[in-house]
Amino acid sequence: MVLLKRDCVWKMPSRKFADGEVVMGRWPGSVLYYEVQVTSYDDVAHLYTVKYKDGTELALKESDIRSQSSFKHRKSQSSSSSPSRRSSSRSRSRSRSPGRPAKGRRRSASQSREHKEDKKKTIQETSIALPKPSENNTKRYNGEPESTEKNATSCIILEQKLKPDLEIKRVLEQYSLRSRKDDKKKEEIYSEKKTFVAVKPIEKVSTKTKEMEFGGRIGTFMLVLFMPATVFYLLLMCKQDDPSLLNFPPLPALESLWDWRVFGVILLWFFLQAAFYLLPIGKVVEGLPLSSGRKLQYRINGFYAFILTAAAIGVLLYFEFEFHYLYDHLMQFAVSAAAFSLALSIYLYVRSLKAPEEELAPGGNSGYFIYDFFTGHELNPRIGSFDLKYFCELRPGLIGWVVINLAMLLAEMKIHNLSVPSLSMILVNSFQLLYVVDALWNEEAVLTTMDITHDGFGFMLAFGDLVWVPFVYSLQAFYLVGHPTTISWPVAAAITVLNCIGYYIFRSANSQKNNFRRNPADPKLANLKFIPTATGKGLLVTGWWGFVRHPNYLGDIIMALAWSLPCGFNHILPYFYVIYFICLLVHREARDEHHCKQKYGLAWERYCQRVPYRIFPYIY
Repeated sequence: MVLLKRDCVWKMPSRKFADGEVVMGRWPGSVLYYEVQVTSYDDVAHLYTVKYKDGTELALKESDIRSQSSFKHRKSQSSSSSPSRRSSSRSRSRSRSPGRPAKGRRRSASQSREHKEDKKKTIQETSIALPKPSENNTKRYNGEPESTEKNATSCIILEQKLKPDLEIKRVLEQYSLRSRKDDKKKEEIYSEKKTFVAVKPIEKVSTKTKEMEFGGRIGTFMLVLFMPATVFYLLLMCKQDDPSLLNFPPLPALESLWDWRVFGVILLWFFLQAAFYLLPIGKVVEGLPLSSGRKLQYRINGFYAFILTAAAIGVLLYFEFEFHYLYDHLMQFAVSAAAFSLALSIYLYVRSLKAPEEELAPGGNSGYFIYDFFTGHELNPRIGSFDLKYFCELRPGLIGWVVINLAMLLAEMKIHNLSVPSLSMILVNSFQLLYVVDALWNEEAVLTTMDITHDGFGFMLAFGDLVWVPFVYSLQAFYLVGHPTTISWPVAAAITVLNCIGYYIFRSANSQKNNFRRNPADPKLANLKFIPTATGKGLLVTGWWGFVRHPNYLGDIIMALAWSLPCGFNHILPYFYVIYFICLLVHREARDEHHCKQKYGLAWERYCQRVPYRIFPYIY
């Protein structure tokens, strides 16, 4: 093993640039070089991580990096000429071409230099200004513009203004006075451009995860144990007559927690939703570009799956299927779902060991088993065209949440001999049904979330999607079955207004963001202002996103409070969801801040200065 390692080290080429060295780095997709600082070097991928002046960090090959001295040497070389060349040029000056000026009107040296400088400045400005900052493509963006705010339609106007300048530039290049040496140099530049365009984009090789989240290896190991224990504890507490924190519930017998029939129902539910996902209905869209530049395709048919599931539930109700069975065996269903999610997580980690390096998740490639197992080692695990992470994100857990709520509503009516559900149960079911239907109707928006674009598919998302969402988010309905709460119509109206406010903020903020990402030049978004970034994306500074940095989180928290208020104030247990959700979103907001600062650099700092409030207004 040691000998092999030594052989590999002996064969590797030595690095040319040291850490901290200031060099000139080529901006991807262009022939322009900018001053950068080397921060690190990947011995495996042979890539330098460099940092630009605006804070942007990119991985460049050694061929795309040059020393500053080489640029200065070329400049001096081009401005000077040998005596032999000067003499030869004097001998050739007697024969003039038609393009040269008359003898009496020969330009002075200073005028020629000024003309060349103006021409060079015009060409540089054109090459920097042409790319559209609104496009999500870092390969076509060659630097940040001078202005920090732009309207969404300003890019089109800028391009129209530059068209006459391009025509002037073309004429000047055709009839300008230049030596053969300049012609040769220009041909080399053009050939370099053509070669660069013809070559396919270089796939970015995934590097090891350096910064570990969730407390590292120890923290993720504790979460693997803590998350299932929390679900089981909450379900046991809801069965108690007095679900106070000091009244710890008795532990049930182990044999009572498992039922093979229940496990079979879990498998049937999972594969039924998978069959709905594979139906050739709904449009097919592309996700965001991966690090290799490739875009995966996704079928958007979650709402159709919900309709088909509702039809199947209606058929079961017509034949008088006893849904209160779900209430009586809810703990067994949770244990079976946890076992299935654990088996799925093991499968995902084993298959990720054979996945190509560029398909691994940037945050789950630490090399430590427990950390990568928890966060997810592979970014987009697929069986053919079946995307496992995307499927689990919305289908089995989210639709299962609605089914559990319905079972709790029917169980309340049967246990308490009610002809209609209680007002509290109706509010909880209605609010959460609206939330689920909205998520499935706007299914395409999930493709831009951190869960899809950054996090791998491991135990964290598998357990969260299949166990935590359906069995913890339905806690209020489960609580109301054993602890009925009566509320008046005015109180119900006030809670409904609160939920509508939260939903309006949540939906309008997400729609504003998603529409801007799809088409920044949409005339409907012309009133929005944004800060352009070096990645080609824009950071909105008006609308909801100019009010706070995460207005969708604010709407989420307001809705979570409205879901808990119908349960009254006798116990804190039904408010676990809103407390947990605040902690979750605050943690996620911190992750967003960290990733955005690395991704957008100086532009993110400007955005934070413009929008100082994070989630809640007037709270920094």
